[in-house]
Amino acid sequence: MMLICKAAITDGKGKYFIDKIKIGHPATDEVLVKIMAAGLCHTDYDSLSWNKPLILGHEGAGIVEKVGLSVTHVKPGDKVLLNWAIPCMHCFQCNLKNFHICEKSSPVTGQGHASNLGHAHAAGCLWQNKKIERSFNIGTISEYTLVKAAAVTKIQTENLAFECAAIIGCGVMTGYGSVVNAGKVKAGSSVVVLGTGGVGLSVIQGAKICKAEKIIAIDINPNRLEMAKQFGATHCFQADRNDLGLLLMAEQVKKLCGGRGADYAFECTAKPELGAAPLAMVRNAGTAIQVSGIEQEISFDMNLFEWDKLYLNPLYGKCNPNEDFDRIIQHYQNGELLLDEMITSRYHLEQLPQAFEDMLTGKNAKGVIVF
Repeated sequence: MMLICKAAITDGKGKYFIDKIKIGHPATDEVLVKIMAAGLCHTDYDSLSWNKPLILGHEGAGIVEKVGLSVTHVKPGDKVLLNWAIPCMHCFQCNLKNFHICEKSSPVTGQGHASNLGHAHAAGCLWQNKKIERSFNIGTISEYTLVKAAAVTKIQTENLAFECAAIIGCGVMTGYGSVVNAGKVKAGSSVVVLGTGGVGLSVIQGAKICKAEKIIAIDINPNRLEMAKQFGATHCFQADRNDLGLLLMAEQVKKLCGGRGADYAFECTAKPELGAAPLAMVRNAGTAIQVSGIEQEISFDMNLFEWDKLYLNPLYGKCNPNEDFDRIIQHYQNGELLLDEMITSRYHLEQLPQAFEDMLTGKNAKGVIVF
């Protein structure tokens, strides 16, 4: 008998609504999870226009309800958080420990790319008696979800709220990992962070953990800049919307950094027009990192690459869930990384329209749906 529960569903043409779905029993390598909290980010809003019905959500944490016969790392009753870049553990990239860019089952780098955004394991989920895909193969804005075992990581501590665990699963991991895993920021260095939403705040915290000397936050929203100070920014600059490519702002950064520019700059705005901006902020032989996943075609002034600058475009902070999630939780327990303070608002499932509005207007660092 299939389980019946409520979920947030999009028609793929801009509309979304709360409706009932049916979920089957776990297959051999699957886990049924009762979702307790689901984070919300701009990708969830973008998914409303992916031209296919989907169960929304890709940040989530909950309690294991049932497991398939081959699943041994979690059992019913365990607290878990979910990982949307699900590795197969056997492909070329997984063998290189690039689990986040698995060639077989990743929803964004795997075979089929866009067509892979949720079709795996969809047989276990029905909406209006038809198979429905789940966003990034996990669909967390739902009372229950059925996922591959590799998407599930056990939470080893009791003193981590489900809301905090949920946001680790994407936004926090992306920002923190872009600093620690991709940028490998050095102690005593200078770091620029463009955009101080949930991902940007996580970049700031990652830079603080790495003991960067200068952490320079840039945003157009003064309220977010105030929050950036709380999370570890040493300097805050309010950007001007008319400053194309933030070239004038880059001059201020250079003055603050000895006339050269910063050692590292992280773009966290998701605005294509700012895709080249981190290059303008860094010194010669500095590192610019595009964190927010810009995929549009953009133009670069190649002078910004002079000289010996690196431009990195990591996915998901190069996440290795078996190692990174525990490290993030340990930083949280040690008081080195703030999670509770990042959650601006909590919502019930029926309040999803308000949650989207608050996110789009910049009110929230992170909004969380609590079940």
